[in-house]
Amino acid sequence: MSQLKKYAVRLAAQERTELERFVASGRKSAREIKRARSLLMADRDKPDRGMSETLGVTRRTVHRMRQCFANRGAAEPGLSLLSDQPRSGRPIEMDARGQAQAAMVACSVPPEGSAKWTLRLIADRLVEWEIVESISHEGVRMALKKKTG
Repeated sequence: MSQLKKYAVRLAAQERTELERFVASGRKSAREIKRARSLLMADRDKPDRGMSETLGVTRRTVHRMRQCFANRGAAEPGLSLLSDQPRSGRPIEMDARGQAQAAMVACSVPPEGSAKWTLRLIADRLVEWEIVESISHEGVRMALKKKTG
């Protein structure tokens, strides 16, 4: 017997079709597909515990997806809930292109008078080449760590 949920999910036929098409396409992020599947399962009154076990997420995640669906505006389509919202915080200092160029500098011949590249020298070179406006040696270290794994 289905118990009443505080945040019940009732999909319109069009929303269900869109979500099923979204999941079937398989060309989205795994996170977005899990969110779509959780909405489809919630629409079929599957319990939160079963949904969390099937999807490999916590019950809190399932609950929050239900809550987001219930609190959305009437004009807001269901697919808009699937993508990540912008996050607060400091923006990244260097994109993938900049990381690749930092790695390229680190692997090149060091400048005259230096036996090897230091993080500070790489930072200076990246600013000199106008790849970034400014970057600290720690920013270079983190970018190189991301690039090399």
